[in-house]
Amino acid sequence: MKKASIAAIFLLMIALMTACGESDEATSSSGEAGFVGVSMPSKSLERWVHDGNNMVKELEALDYQVDLQYAEDVVETQISQIENMITKGVDVLVIASIDGEALTNVLQMAADSDIPVIAYDRLIRGTEHITYYATFDNFQVGVQQGTYLVEALDLENQDGPFNIELFGGSPDDNNAYFFYDGAMSVLQPYIDEGKLVVKSGQTGMDKVATLNWNASASQARMDNLLSTYYTDEEVDAVLSPNDGLAIGIISALKNIGYTDFPIITGQDAELQSLKSIIAGEQSMTVFKDTRALATKVVEMVSAIMNGEEAEVNDTETYDNGKKIIPAYLLEPVSVDINNLDEVIIGSGYYTEEQLK
Repeated sequence: MKKASIAAIFLLMIALMTACGESDEATSSSGEAGFVGVSMPSKSLERWVHDGNNMVKELEALDYQVDLQYAEDVVETQISQIENMITKGVDVLVIASIDGEALTNVLQMAADSDIPVIAYDRLIRGTEHITYYATFDNFQVGVQQGTYLVEALDLENQDGPFNIELFGGSPDDNNAYFFYDGAMSVLQPYIDEGKLVVKSGQTGMDKVATLNWNASASQARMDNLLSTYYTDEEVDAVLSPNDGLAIGIISALKNIGYTDFPIITGQDAELQSLKSIIAGEQSMTVFKDTRALATKVVEMVSAIMNGEEAEVNDTETYDNGKKIIPAYLLEPVSVDINNLDEVIIGSGYYTEEQLK
């Protein structure tokens, strides 16, 4: 009996050890690949909602745990959310900053915890603690907007002059300067030549910037421009750096009776602006496929997790004041009524039904 009991206990121990081994293997094969903190600026712009959702979908498909937070354009909230992610023990941080120069201290905290940081779409400045940067070619976005205006007004063949007003993005967003500089690299020669006239005289970013990309602010500024400079003339073109500001500009134009709208640019291919293009109001937008950007960032996350170098295609352009950040740039696509169906519906970004 005693020998039988010992043998039974021995066999039970073997069985338990085998079961534990099977359980550990099952946990390893189906467990989380890592923990990723994703900090987005706001839900007020449709594109950030797409960005966050796309990233979560792709990261979770690869078995990553994800903490996605939106700071609603409040810098202090974003800092607090990032601090909380660090405390939770994330392995990698992906940050689309509200203010690209306000995160120095919290990113030092991340570095002290050996947490790599990927700057998402917006360059984070003033810190060495950025591993990679993933974005679109933002200078090219502006070039596409400026080129569209030049071609729509046929400035190569028309003498003009044509009245144009200029809008810039948020001054705390590094990308806003790339957009504006890209557009002005195309438009400035025509302004210098006199074919384009900025009646307000407002051409510097200190005059045209729109804090927080606020559509109400763009509407208010356009209201002021129209009532001050266009009481007896019409504006022929408006450089708007994104769709949200374009919608505000269009609202101001509608308020004083415009039905034949100026050439108005945009960016982000937001649903409301795509419908506005179809309705003949906004002229164009620049499509930046956030699905492709999410895919690229997930590849960067996986490379970091595996101790590998991520793929980059720019190691010279993005100097954040402390170092040049290795970056991957995706190509934007100019969209107007002529290629909207092909680019937007054809890619599955929106359905035909959504655009009705």
